[in-house]
Parts: sequence; structure tokens; C-alpha cells
Amino acid sequence: MTQCLRLRPPLTPHLSPFSLTFQSPKTTAFAFRKPYSFVSPRMSSSSSSPQQVIEHVVLFKVKPETEPSKLNSMLTGLNGLTSLNLALHLTAGPVLRTGSSLFSFTHMLHSRYSSKDDLAAYSAHPDHLHVVRETVLPICEDIMAVDWVGEGFSGSFAPPPGSALKVSFLKLKESVVDGAKDEVLSVIRGIKDGSPAVQQLTCGENFSPARAKGFSIASLAVFKGVTEMEAAESNKELVESRKEKVRNHLDGVIVVDYLVPGSASL
Repeated sequence: MTQCLRLRPPLTPHLSPFSLTFQSPKTTAFAFRKPYSFVSPRMSSSSSSPQQVIEHVVLFKVKPETEPSKLNSMLTGLNGLTSLNLALHLTAGPVLRTGSSLFSFTHMLHSRYSSKDDLAAYSAHPDHLHVVRETVLPICEDIMAVDWVGEGFSGSFAPPPGSALKVSFLKLKESVVDGAKDEVLSVIRGIKDGSPAVQQLTCGENFSPARAKGFSIASLAVFKGVTEMEAAESNKELVESRKEKVRNHLDGVIVVDYLVPGSASL
């Protein structure tokens, strides 16, 4: 389902308070006229006490010449997978912004599961495979996916419509030792403590390396909206305090901003 790409030479990363971006990232913005949001019976579930959740993020690069009707079919098919009743939450749509010197993605799927077994069942389900084969692969020129365990999770499994998500994928240098990896994760976990604008934050090591293009650490921060996300990123002091701690450990970064759409009749 993915294409393996040869990464360019390492670039020097620049950190924002909630993500890692390169000094001159390629930024793309995509506007899609029709919002997509489907509700499954489990999406309204929430957790009042800390536990774990399985995060699953897939990034798509749709071919620029794709007909709107085919893009519509892809998003409808992906969002319709909530009918499988395996995901705690699932949303798919256009990305708000991308920041990466290596990749440029146009659309994102984010879903959450109570266990790795549930994610595996979703991935292997015939309906999922049909959607991928018939609507995704014919129009996408690049796809990547990262899965991780979000420890200490609490709150609603489904971010409300209008929530802004910031997803960051980190590629560590080959020379990085376990201690440095733990330091990177510790810095990411500390982001939520440093800003009340972050409503939820999960991070962890990717456990699906075959589909992740060498990116081994991921994080997802949930904000009330785009305004809150952008305001949090303007804290330059927080940028500098975290940059020095992790910049020497990184060999590449992908950052994607995503707006959870509202409901619509399709």
C-alpha cells in the first residue's frame, strides 16, 4: 500500500512548541468544500481516568489530476468504515497544512482503537481492503501510516468537530541510543504540561515500521480549534527551550495540521 522513498540527506530541524518543523518547510493548504464526519456507535465513548489508546494515522498524497468525484468516493469510503464498529473514533479529510522538506501530503485519516487486536481486525477486514483497493490506491501517489500506543490517555476518544489536530512524525538518527530516544519522548510529553491549550496529547514509538518510511516516533496534540493551536505555537520561548534538547537526535520530521470536520449529509 505504501511506496518506499529514499530520504534526502539530513536537514537541520526547527522546533515549534507542539511540533518539529524544518527551517523552510513546504506548506500546502487544501480546501475541500464538503465536510466529512461519520459517527459510529463507539465514537461517543470517553475515558475519565488515564488508560491507553491505540493511535492510527494514515497520510495520503492524492494525485493532483484526480477528479473530484473520485476524491469524494475515497473520503466517503474511508469515513464509512466506522460502520465496522471497531474504531473508537475515525475521521478522514483534507489536511489543513503540511510542513516537511521531504513529503507533501494532502489528506489524513485518524482513528483510535482500544487494542492492537482491534486495529489489526480493522486493517484486515474485507470492507477496509475493498475501500483501499477500489478508491484509495487508484488516486494516491504516496501513502504512509504510523501506529503507536498512547499511554495515560483520558478524555473523549472522539475530538469534537472543529478541533485542530497536530500530528508529528520523527525520524531518529541511526546513531541515537535508547537514552536519547527516551529524552525525545520526555520532551514531547512535557508539552501538555507547558500549555493549557493542549486538550489531549499522546506520543509513542511506532509499532508498524513497514509502512512508516523510517519514522519511529509519533505524537498527536488536540486543540479546541485552529486559533488555539496557532496561539500556542507563537510562544517563542517554549520553542527555544525544547529545540536544544532534541535537535541533534533527529534525521527528519513530518508535521500535519488537520481540522476535524463537522457532520454533513452525503
